[in-house]
Order: sequence, then C-alpha cells, then structure tokens
Amino acid sequence: MAARTAAPANEVHLVGRVSGEPAARTLPSGDELVQFRLVVPREGRREDGGRTRVDTIDIACWAAGVRRTAGRLPDGQAVEVLGQLRRRFFAAGGGRASRYEVEATQVRRVELE
Repeated sequence: MAARTAAPANEVHLVGRVSGEPAARTLPSGDELVQFRLVVPREGRREDGGRTRVDTIDIACWAAGVRRTAGRLPDGQAVEVLGQLRRRFFAAGGGRASRYEVEATQVRRVELE
C-alpha cells in the first residue's frame, strides 16, 4: 500500500458546553486573555453502560474579538470552537511550567442536537 502524503496541520474543531464562568486575565507581560473550560462528550458509551465519558479542554482566547465573545459565555452554553493546539510555558512556583490548551481563533454559540 502506498503512503499518503499530507501537509503539516494544527487545526482544532470542538463542539461542547462551557464549564464554569470564563475568566479574564492580564499576564505580567501585559497581554490579556480570556480562558474557559469546554466539556466535550467522547464517542460511544462506557463499556459498563454508564454515563457517557467526557473530556474537559482548556481554551485560551487572545484576540480581542474572541475575548469579547468568550467573556460573555454563561456556564452551560453550547459553543463551537475553532483554533490550534498550543503548548504555553510560564513561570510557576519558582520554576517553569507548561500546559497544553486550545488557542481559539473563533468561538460561537450553537444549539446542540
């Protein structure tokens, strides 16, 4: 079987519900962002027939328009998020730390099926 070719890509498309209130922050650098958590159900059900599993994903909104939209989202609001996966480094507890988050380029309210 021949290998397929593909261009490098970093694209994230998520649809889920906001968990908690979005938080506006100003970093020591002066940069502003709004962060929130998005709860996204996983495909399928648990093997034991229990509740559907979910993933909780951190979303960071840096662009002014996206920050405005995200800052007005109520807890439980269904949203679609487009963006890229980022690893952010920062100072923490006397050392350096990092975290992965989705940097949103678009956030919009949606109705879930």
